[in-house]
Amino acid sequence: MAPVHLHVTGLLMPSHQWQADMNTDDARLARPGLAALCVASLAALVGCGGNACIGLDGCSGANVAPSVVLSGTAATGKALASAMVSFTCAQGSGSALSDGGGHYNITFNATLPCILAVTSGGMTLHSLGFAGGTFNTTPETELMLVYLAAQLGTTESGLIAGFPGNSRFQQVLANQTDVLAAQSAVVANLQSRYSVTLTAPAFLTTPFVVGQAGVDSDLGALATAGAIDANGMPDPAAVSLISAAGAAHPLTTTSAPSSGTGGTTGATGGMM
Repeated sequence: MAPVHLHVTGLLMPSHQWQADMNTDDARLARPGLAALCVASLAALVGCGGNACIGLDGCSGANVAPSVVLSGTAATGKALASAMVSFTCAQGSGSALSDGGGHYNITFNATLPCILAVTSGGMTLHSLGFAGGTFNTTPETELMLVYLAAQLGTTESGLIAGFPGNSRFQQVLANQTDVLAAQSAVVANLQSRYSVTLTAPAFLTTPFVVGQAGVDSDLGALATAGAIDANGMPDPAAVSLISAAGAAHPLTTTSAPSSGTGGTTGATGGMM
């Protein structure tokens, strides 16, 4: 069959050449449009973490939490062996089992801070991690969360329950300055009320072995003084003491932490 010819602007053009020219024109129009769409999509994804623009066919992005390593020891004066350790973080969660010495370690994808819960038998102790590294779980860390909760105008159970969706709670627990001030306040109040001298005031982050001097011997001294009950939990009188101390030093302002080291606070912990 003879080729069909079309008249275009006074010229005679074969149909196959006309179709090829039209395809070229469509591509020239489509490619800048796709590129613009890709740039716009990429701009929208930048604020969400890791993103990539692949060719001109479209864009893809993903917000992946960083890898975090947390470890510590769970003890009450004796090791909490083979205990379930749960990590609930601002983004992400995980769990691990402690070993015979109460030690635990986990590597997982999460956005800090994290609240730790160690369950052994019928009791559960809590702690927190504001950076990668060592964060123990003991009756002292339980009292530290009691103090922080009171500073925030809530109870420890309210702090733990509200943490996953409460940016204010997350901001405070991520702030190293706030957390370490609470740790110091717990030490000062326990020493004053129970007439003990704690040899490891940095109880949250100091590595220790059950049966050795340091954090573990301090737990024994607190138990002897009555601040820790027979079940290994803070005595109700100690909880009331620390809660009142925290309420007396409310957190008014807290700056966002930077580089995992925490920021500054408008209020600090202290004794009643």
